[in-house]
Amino acid sequence: MVGASFDTVEEQIAFAETESFPFALISDTDKAVGRLYHAEREPGEDYYDWGVPRRITYLIDPEGQIAAAYDLAGQDLAGHAAQVLADIAARS
Repeated sequence: MVGASFDTVEEQIAFAETESFPFALISDTDKAVGRLYHAEREPGEDYYDWGVPRRITYLIDPEGQIAAAYDLAGQDLAGHAAQVLADIAARS
């Protein structure tokens, strides 16, 4: 599991320590990864002016292909995690 955001390395380290994240975080300050995965917001979209990426989860299969995509806009995070785990179990 890997998380990515547009924050700096220092911001990512502080966030990971505060939240006790057990997985790697990627600092994508140039938004290159965000663009590839359609996480960069468009002008006029909510939070665009703040530089906040969309919250999207991608389930990547062993061959490196996107098996599922989940847009987290307005979603309950606990329910989302359960859905992703169920989808992983169904593919195993």
